[in-house]
Amino acid sequence: MDQSVAIQETLAEGEYCTIKVCYVRETAGRAVCWGWCGAGWKMMPRSMRFDPETRDPEFLWLSRYRCAEPETQSLKPREWNSDAGTPSGFTLIGGGGSNLDSSRTNGRGLLMDQSSGARCSDKPENCPTRQNKSKSEITDMVRSSTITVSDKAHILSMQKFGLRDTIVKSHLVQKEEDYTYIQNFRFFVGTYNVNGQSPKECLRPWLSHSAQAPDVYCVGFQELDLSKEAFFFHDTPKEEEWFKAVSESLHPGAKYAKVKLIRLVGIMLLLYVKQEHAAYISEVEAETVGTGIMGRMGNKGGVAIRFQLHNTSICVVNSHLAAHIEEYERRNQDYKDICSRMQFSQVDPSLPPLTISKHDVILWLGDLNYRIEELDVEKVKALIEEKAFQTLYAYDQLKIQVAAKTVFEGFTEGELTFQPTYKYDTGSDEWDTSEKCRAPAWCDRILWKGKNISQLSYQSHMALKTSDHKPVSSMFDIGVRVVNEELYRKTLEEIVRSLDKMENANIPSVSLSKREFCFENVKYMQLQTQSFTIHNGQVPCQFEFINKPDEESYCKPWLTAKPSRGFLLPDSHVEIELELFVNKATATKLNSGKDKIEDILVLHLIRGKDYFLSVSGNYLPSCFGSPIHSLCYMREPILDLPLETVSRLTLMPVQTADDRSQLENPLEIPKELWMMVDYLYRNAIQQEDLFQQPGLRPEFEHIRDCLDTGMIDNLCANNHSVAEALLLFLESLPEPVVCYSAYHKCLEFSGNCVASKQVISTLPTFHKNVFNYLMAFLQELLKNSAKNHLDENILASIFGSLLLRNPARPQKLDMTEKKKAQEFIHQFLSSPV
Repeated sequence: MDQSVAIQETLAEGEYCTIKVCYVRETAGRAVCWGWCGAGWKMMPRSMRFDPETRDPEFLWLSRYRCAEPETQSLKPREWNSDAGTPSGFTLIGGGGSNLDSSRTNGRGLLMDQSSGARCSDKPENCPTRQNKSKSEITDMVRSSTITVSDKAHILSMQKFGLRDTIVKSHLVQKEEDYTYIQNFRFFVGTYNVNGQSPKECLRPWLSHSAQAPDVYCVGFQELDLSKEAFFFHDTPKEEEWFKAVSESLHPGAKYAKVKLIRLVGIMLLLYVKQEHAAYISEVEAETVGTGIMGRMGNKGGVAIRFQLHNTSICVVNSHLAAHIEEYERRNQDYKDICSRMQFSQVDPSLPPLTISKHDVILWLGDLNYRIEELDVEKVKALIEEKAFQTLYAYDQLKIQVAAKTVFEGFTEGELTFQPTYKYDTGSDEWDTSEKCRAPAWCDRILWKGKNISQLSYQSHMALKTSDHKPVSSMFDIGVRVVNEELYRKTLEEIVRSLDKMENANIPSVSLSKREFCFENVKYMQLQTQSFTIHNGQVPCQFEFINKPDEESYCKPWLTAKPSRGFLLPDSHVEIELELFVNKATATKLNSGKDKIEDILVLHLIRGKDYFLSVSGNYLPSCFGSPIHSLCYMREPILDLPLETVSRLTLMPVQTADDRSQLENPLEIPKELWMMVDYLYRNAIQQEDLFQQPGLRPEFEHIRDCLDTGMIDNLCANNHSVAEALLLFLESLPEPVVCYSAYHKCLEFSGNCVASKQVISTLPTFHKNVFNYLMAFLQELLKNSAKNHLDENILASIFGSLLLRNPARPQKLDMTEKKKAQEFIHQFLSSPV
């Protein structure tokens, strides 16, 4: 309710202020007041004016803070195919009948296509084919593989009765061992880097080599498609080809349901289960993380599928890490990025996302790309010839890095009793005879983490010769918690009886270890964290951070509380972490002074009172997130300028900036842009894979500090790190190089070179200068394409979406826009500016 009364509020000892209450909310019998005090909103016990911000951008370099767009799919109730007894959403493959009218069986119940031929080199009946599916049909099948919840798991996963139900679920989780038992399930886990090839041979020697049919198949591929179309536009016919090849080669002794397919460029993961287990698969989610340049490129990275099998949560990760023998630190970073950025939404949307580590069982497979170091090629081959694998294993980079606890901490890998799986001449078992003569290495690996896991086999499959890698497989017996229905009912009844006896009318109350947080010297894209603990009293309670009046979120966009909501049993506690991270969406307002590192968080207890947390600090302005024309008028480093000057220049309209008669003589282009381009011109003009390999994270912070302080002589960084910093600088510009006002004309004239140049000539002076400067630099890079392996298509694709952004959707271009933007930039790379 709204009231208009004057009250006095104690701010400090002996200090009062009078406010007019504009908003009063009833909470557990008391009023929480918000008011206007002439200077701004007032909320007891502190005052603050709140200004909503824009949402987080699609891309952030530290993209554990990037909000992924959730897949729009509703949770379907359990349904059954009329003739097969299979949960709706699963695609049947393998031995047994089918609900597909156009399929026929071969006498053993295997799905057959009447027109397609066998792919195996042995007898056709030994490798039956499945019905051909179009691209759209496969997509539909994947999207429909959402959730099939068994009755056992239902009460544990679905929110029904609010607080009471939450208490029941919490007690059920604590007493899980009382009503479950361990049952072993046979898992096949396989990985294969196919080097961009199409399937040319039957995969049965890899996928069906064991006598017993696995209960679950986890099949991963890397380098599915090496074409530029797949790399930049994420579409490839190879997905259907390899999906079909795998489905044809599953064990003939069982019928399987495809649960999920997930792909990121050339990294694909497939999950199948036996038909009889499909009813006990639930909470299926799939996510991807790209670890290529700027966190956007999917040529390297990982894909993962998580699911619940009975009462055990399982996460399967397929990754392709950075290449080249000397890049083990980048591989380590790729692994850490995948772990930190891979997040799965939960069935209950009020719960925070799940990370990889929050699972009972983790299976990690893929081309991890760790090599054998310190030995020359001939010595490696000699040890392989002697089958001295343990001697060779001592020089394996993954073994060394795991021992140093830099990656895969807590994971286990089986003994390597097979020869290295990379690199062979395609179509043979001969080691690499190309000019590079790569040393053999165990690039393709399978690791695991969790309890009740027994590895039965770990081997390579030399019979397959499609690729320059050999496929690897591992068979596991994994103990899964299965619910005993009778014991479950008894446990549930005991918990409900206990709750019925608990009639406590006390209002929930907690204590906080800290209520004021000061973040000092906050920098662009440099994470700062502080934490506090919530200690609960004698009453179970739910807590959450709530929005302030007229606010769209509980906090400013540069701040996050983790977790932002939760449940506490009596006498328990939880640690809350406040993360402060300034990105391109928030930096400009902080540079200009329109926003400050100030906020108040309202921690609300359901049926209880509110607690107020004060957040303050100072932001160090950066060239990242500053407009082009503002930087041109900053002849001094941004950190050497008074905050008032930075604010005035940042807020200056671009039209005013062109009126030089009224302003100090500006630079032609931002000095920070010149510093990075000059560094790359002097050091990286022939650098291989420039703008395609990610840099090192600590080096970005060093580059940012050198630019913001003007200490260019101190700039010493990896060429890839400087290249990535340049792209991040362009990404952070609040107005892109090609101004929003010219965007639609640029797309319209993407096929007309003369008209395109005319559009550029109409840009504001500083934007035009920057565009021409960048095009001249990229043309210099192309003159050295023989060494750096860059071409016009690659550069046009990378810079197209950076220099041109849709004003209606600045965070993302659709595929048509992206292609037109690429064509527009391509014109300037193929002809003089």
